[in-house]
Amino acid sequence: MIAASTVAATDSRASAVEATPNAENTGPRSSSAVRGAEAADSTSVPAFALGCPSGTKARVPKQPTACSASTARARRALRGAWKDGSVTRSGIDLAHVDPQARPQDDLFGHVNGRWLAEYEIPADRATDGAFRSLFDRAEEQVRDLITEAADAEAPSGTDQQRIGDLYASFMDTDTVSRSGARPLLGELAAIDAAEGSAALARLLGALQRSGVGGGAGVYVDTDAKNSARYLLHVAQSGLGLPDESYYREERHAEILAAYPRHIAAMFGLVFGGSADDYGDTAGRIVALESKLAAAHWDVVRRRDAEQTYNLRRFTDLAAEAPGFDWPSWITALGAAPERADELVVRQPDYLTAFAALWSGEDVAGWKDWLRWRLIHARAFLLTDELVAEHFAFYGRTLSGTEQIRDRWKRGVGLVEGLMGDALGRLYVERHFPPQDKARMDVLVDHLREAYRVSISQLGWMTPETRGRALDKLAKFTAKIGYPKKWRDYSRLVIDRDDLYGNFRRGYAVNHDRELAKLGHPVDRDEWFMTPQTVNAYYNPGMNEIVFPAAILQPPFFDAEADEAANYGGIGAVIGHEIGHGFDDQGAKYDGDGNLVDWWTDEDRAEFGSRTKALIEQYEAYTPRDLSNGHHVNGAFTVGENIGDLGGLSIALLAYQLALGGRQAPVIDGLSGVQRVFFGWAQVWRTKSRQAEAIRRLAIDPHSPPEFRCNGVIRNIDAFYDAFGVAESDALYLAPARRVRIWN
Repeated sequence: MIAASTVAATDSRASAVEATPNAENTGPRSSSAVRGAEAADSTSVPAFALGCPSGTKARVPKQPTACSASTARARRALRGAWKDGSVTRSGIDLAHVDPQARPQDDLFGHVNGRWLAEYEIPADRATDGAFRSLFDRAEEQVRDLITEAADAEAPSGTDQQRIGDLYASFMDTDTVSRSGARPLLGELAAIDAAEGSAALARLLGALQRSGVGGGAGVYVDTDAKNSARYLLHVAQSGLGLPDESYYREERHAEILAAYPRHIAAMFGLVFGGSADDYGDTAGRIVALESKLAAAHWDVVRRRDAEQTYNLRRFTDLAAEAPGFDWPSWITALGAAPERADELVVRQPDYLTAFAALWSGEDVAGWKDWLRWRLIHARAFLLTDELVAEHFAFYGRTLSGTEQIRDRWKRGVGLVEGLMGDALGRLYVERHFPPQDKARMDVLVDHLREAYRVSISQLGWMTPETRGRALDKLAKFTAKIGYPKKWRDYSRLVIDRDDLYGNFRRGYAVNHDRELAKLGHPVDRDEWFMTPQTVNAYYNPGMNEIVFPAAILQPPFFDAEADEAANYGGIGAVIGHEIGHGFDDQGAKYDGDGNLVDWWTDEDRAEFGSRTKALIEQYEAYTPRDLSNGHHVNGAFTVGENIGDLGGLSIALLAYQLALGGRQAPVIDGLSGVQRVFFGWAQVWRTKSRQAEAIRRLAIDPHSPPEFRCNGVIRNIDAFYDAFGVAESDALYLAPARRVRIWN
């Protein structure tokens, strides 16, 4: 998922550096409300997008060949800053250091230990840390922009009017309270009136178009094997819990038991009566979802770029998945069959199972399920009682969050989700100085140069594959700060007195914009994150790395600090994103964004061997404060782990290239290389509630933060040299076990 859409991270090709900080599901979380549709549902953690196994050492050549202009600029900048004394700060926050934790045993705990021991997670969040602090800052900045728009009485039909009135409609709690559950009545009546499965399929498509999750999710993306065209993608969906594993694994048994009680309580609030009156109905809904979940692919299989590419004619669906009225459904979605003549089915056997269930189950049972899908999707727009019950399950039970976020924050999320680009334009004008973009351009070029040097020297790769890897690297595109053009919201009608209608219309406008791409040339200038998003991503279909403006702040990027911390922060993030182009799935795409095998058999086997070693390492990791039954899924997280390992390794090389043989200054008692490692460790400063940590292990393709630090550095030789790591130290790995791929 490229932005914070309702598609699961593993049902999207794009790779982000971090998952969304908000797991409450109290509103839309997407700047592109339909990208990803409901492929895994609105309780999934979307990947806000950011990013080398065994054999050869990373080398810093004494005389690197073809030093780029960007490398020369970076060297001059470093020399000038040190010479004139303008750099006096390390960029490392030493207040959080725990001297009792040795870096050789636990660098993450050493750099962040005092903060981990003393910091209390605020009651309204499930996780907190460096990412969240930037998220909070950006959220407050956006809030100011929104409230100014709300107070401005802007001319009707302008984006400023839409932003202000949308936010005002959410903050008008008196109207929301008076309305009760009445806004639902029209859509509930439509469900009641649907006669037969064909009519219900048509209604399902219409509801999905306005933001209600269905049994099959849809989104538009480039064709993985022909990146010059768009195709409709159809994926598994239909669940109210975060992932299919919640319906079958014993470790999630308590949550599964609580789920029907929550559904019954929500039905009682909407239809009247007590939760007990709806216990049987809720049980049937969960039983139906459990049957859908049994057909879902697991998170590891959903990552596979080749298995999830299944090109079909639309007419094939009737034969391969009989029992569901696909033409009625897709027409109601807004994609007439002739516009979706060809499509990609990500999980074909799931669609077959869904269609069989659709025809095999009683229509009354599907109506109950669809009523629940509707109530679940709309709850955040309704009364305090419905919002509170919704939060009690999705916030408190699922993630351990004690208190719902302030209403203004949820209102900002609503505007972000429906009009993210319009806000982004205002955000950039006020908060993104041009010089930051210029510095990022230099850093990106410098990291690219470091990758070029490293790939050119890989000892395990044949010249044929190495040449193709370098060709792909040369075709990378970097987007910094903000897009060249902004999305048009002129079709969006916002009424200050109609919150419910505003959301339905807003979602539909974004949905229709996505579907309108079908049959048109691919827009390679499009962004899938807004400038105010604290994240970054790699998109293999366009072979591009994207860095929104909001991530270019400390601890990732500090214009006033020594560059070592910047290389450990944003430099490693840049390296991570470039690295996704060469991870276990990204490496299946060529430089033009096409799913093409450009590897020799020999090199593919060696790459697989190194990747397997990294998987085995991470399988052995259990987050602190969790029992041994909650270990990292190495196969699920391997793409992000490759990105992290390559990103930090290449950032270290880039830093050395920038030094150009000069000695880095010692600042705060730390050498330059030590500061790079400290910079990386402080980026992942994070603390999560236990329930949230467990949830993320199930659905987040990123490893827990402590292993994004400690799991990576123990594979990098420079860490051993910088901190004098010995065999008796906890982070020591024998050289033969250190995993290296692109370094």
